[in-house]
Formats: sequence, C-alpha cells, structure tokens
Amino acid sequence: MEMDVNAETVTKHEQILRHIESLKVGNKISVRKIAKVLEVSEGTAYRAIKEAENQGLVSTKERIGTVRVEKKKRSNIDKLTYGEVVNIVDGEVLGGAEGLSKTLNKFVIGAMQQEAMMRYIDAGNLLIVGNREKAHICALEQGAAVLITGGFDTSDDVKALANTLGLPIISSSYDTFTVASMINRAIYDRLIKKKIMLVEDIVSSDSIVHALKNNHTMQDWQQLVEKTGHSRFPVVDEWNRVIGMITSKDIVNADPSHTLDKLMTRNPLTVHLRTSIASAAHLMVWEGIELLPVVDANNRKMIGVISRNDVLKVMQYIQRQPQIGETFEDLIWSGFEEFRDERGELAFRGVISPQMSNYFGSGSAGILTTLMTQAAYYVVHEHKKGDLVIDNMSTYFIKPVQMESIIEIRPKIIEISRKFAKIDVEIYHEGQLVSKALLTAQVFDQ
Repeated sequence: MEMDVNAETVTKHEQILRHIESLKVGNKISVRKIAKVLEVSEGTAYRAIKEAENQGLVSTKERIGTVRVEKKKRSNIDKLTYGEVVNIVDGEVLGGAEGLSKTLNKFVIGAMQQEAMMRYIDAGNLLIVGNREKAHICALEQGAAVLITGGFDTSDDVKALANTLGLPIISSSYDTFTVASMINRAIYDRLIKKKIMLVEDIVSSDSIVHALKNNHTMQDWQQLVEKTGHSRFPVVDEWNRVIGMITSKDIVNADPSHTLDKLMTRNPLTVHLRTSIASAAHLMVWEGIELLPVVDANNRKMIGVISRNDVLKVMQYIQRQPQIGETFEDLIWSGFEEFRDERGELAFRGVISPQMSNYFGSGSAGILTTLMTQAAYYVVHEHKKGDLVIDNMSTYFIKPVQMESIIEIRPKIIEISRKFAKIDVEIYHEGQLVSKALLTAQVFDQ
C-alpha cells in the first residue's frame, strides 16, 4: 500500500547508475567493463555512463578516460574551480593539472611589489600576475594557484613546483583587467543562480513516499489517510511510474468495488528535480493543486512529492535572504525611489538613463513594461504578502519618453482577493500620461 521509492524493481539502466555511484572516487570506468560486469549490452552501458556524466557522477578527462568523481553540491554553486577559470579565460594549463578540480575562494591581482603582494595571498587564492617568476613561486608555496596574463610562459622549475604541489599554473593571452573582469562576471552570475532554489533542494532522494498502486481500492486509500493524515496520494504502476493522482474528491460517492485506476485523475502534472521552486509554485497556483509528484526526467519514475506547504516555506526562506546578485530587473529598478503622492498613495520616481533607451533615444518599451510590472508587485505587497504571478498584461505606449527624463510610476489596485489581483499602472512625465498598463495576476498567498 505505501511504498519506499528505493525498493521498486529497477531497470538495467538504473542498475548501472547505482553501480557507478557505489564505486570509489577515482575509479576508472569503461563501456566494455561495465557491460561485462553487469552483463548488459555495450549500448545500454554507454547510455547509462552518459547519464552518469550528466548527473556529475563521472567525468571524462583527456589522456585518462572516464573516472568516478565526487558529485558537486549545489551549495558550492558560487565557487569556481580552477578548471572552470581555464575555460572562462581561454587559458592554457602550464602545470599542476591535478589541482584543476579545486575551488578558489578569491583572486588577487599582483599589481604591486612582491613583498606587499605576498601579504594578500592565502591558500586557495588565485594570483593574477604577469611574467614575474619569483611571484609565481611564492604564490605556489603559499598554496595559491597562478594565472599568468599576456600569454607569457614560465620556467620549467615553476611548472615542476606546480605539479608537485597540485596547484594549477595557467596562462591566458588576455590582459590583467580583462581576466579579472571575466572571472568577476562568472562569480557574479553564479551568485544570481544561487538564489534560484530547485525542487532537488527540498526533496530527499532517500525518503519514503506514500503512494498507492492502480489496483488498490478505496479501503486501501482510507487506511493510508488514517495512517498519514493526508488525503492526496500519487498512484503508480508496477514500475513505480506516476500514472495518476487520487484525492478525497475522487472518492466521494464512488463505487467501493472500483479500483483506483477507475477513480484517479490520469496524467497528473509532475515536476523534475531541476525544476525551479518558482515554476512549481506558479504551476500550483495556475492549476489550483496542492501536491506535485517529483519524477525522474527520463522514465517518469516517482522520486518524491512536494506540497504547497513545502513550496511556501522555501519561498518565505528565499525572501529573507540578503540580495547576493542583481538581475537586470534589479538593476533597472535600482534607480527608482518610493514616495507618496498628494493622495497618500504609493508611487515611484526615477530617471530614464541612456541604458534604458532604444535606438531612437527614447525609453525602451521593454524597460517601461518591466518598470510597470515591478510597480505592480510593490503595490500588491502593500496589501498582501505573497508571490505575484502575472496572468495577463495589456500595455499602451501613448507618448515617447526621452532619455534623462524624470518619470513617475503610479500603480493602483483595482481589485484584490485572496488569490487574484487586478492592477492599473500609469507612467507620467511632467504631468502628462506617457504609458499605461492593466495587469491581472494570481497571488500565491503566504
């Protein structure tokens, strides 16, 4: 009646993945060896190894082959490895290739005398410097990797030291400023990604999921309700693939002799581990559902479930986090200040900067739409705490707004309920209406 998702019959593909996961980090893996050990075809072995590579369980390295590696955790998404730095700066590894998988905690620009430079270098750093061999040696001895700019090489002694210490020494043809900008941009992008929580962040792969089989009856459903206190359950087939959902509404007035496959809602909405929490939340709002099965991307086998309550907790957690990376929306909105108009209603004032203009020199339609959307979010949050999901937006651009113009954005709620909002937003320049929008939105109540 209730199922442990790890106890189901597994396919050959899954057997290979589990075998690979059980291997020690560093073990070499080949298609032929896997096929022989697990008695499967080489085609099946090849596809499973590729899937393992997608999951981060193995990595194919030049002149070494495919090896079992430590799966990276999402918590380190803001950390760059030295190997990733090589790709970012189009670099060449001169030595210390064994340390490419190590992460750097900060980079230091060597634009000072060597004695002063060494005071700023710690283990785990990346020193960005030109062809200064003594600085290369000192940095490696202090546990830092080295990135040589300008396309310069270094001596064989430095390369040997890098190989001995397992610390990369990299050469890039770019100048110091360009290299630093490229690395900084990569770290900044990762900080933005870190804010985006995925379903995999809240679903435990080894948890017991309460599910019912398609041949179970109303009595089985009732027993599971009494045991768990829940009333919604996924329905799975003999291979643990999600085929339906059963809720109390499906059971009311149903024939007790019918099995669940005749009562359930077929082809339910599902999400994958890599689905964002925001997408899952929006799906729940739009479809009015309380429980989403989480399935394997390839076989639709059930991994777990997420509830509306799970998603609410995560979204509340995200809102409490400090801003750690600005998106384009954040940058656009940062130049606007909040104020109260003569009627005491919320409004916003700011300047159309050159970056916000189109090729005619007036405010871009896309930028103005973004500004009106952001104003709608803020005015709704004055009345209700929750996430706003825009359903529809009708926009009218009445007059062009020249760059460097000061504009005022005036949002007004026309109607708001527990799950629905209708907002009117107007943009004014020197007292004249220049743009207007009417938005309808779902409110994901928290």
